[in-house]
Amino acid sequence: MIRRRRECLSCDYRFTTYEEIEREDLRVVKRDGRYESFDRKKIIGGFFKACEKRPVNPDWIEKTTDNLIEELEQKYGREIPTTAIGEKIMDALKRMDEVAYVRFASVYRQFRDARDFVSEVRSLGGR
Repeated sequence: MIRRRRECLSCDYRFTTYEEIEREDLRVVKRDGRYESFDRKKIIGGFFKACEKRPVNPDWIEKTTDNLIEELEQKYGREIPTTAIGEKIMDALKRMDEVAYVRFASVYRQFRDARDFVSEVRSLGGR
């Protein structure tokens, strides 16, 4: 996404516009085999929910999302599996903030009880 400051030529009013590349032909393959239109906002929303009240820069989320989409598009083409998206998000969060990673993993991997949390935190302990 590109943010631009502009100015009206007739009244000199300054305003901001946001430009984004449309990827209307990208599709997501859900776990049950259904297809859904790709929505960048869902990825950003997942990052923001996981990073809520954490010291994570919103610019990092935007840049990471752009890089993630580019990598997925290069690897999978026009049909991206949701499992690949989830794994890429978890990899990025694991490098950035372990608490945010565990939050996201708990939803993505559908933790059932505290043992699942403990197991995941222990797997991070080696770092």
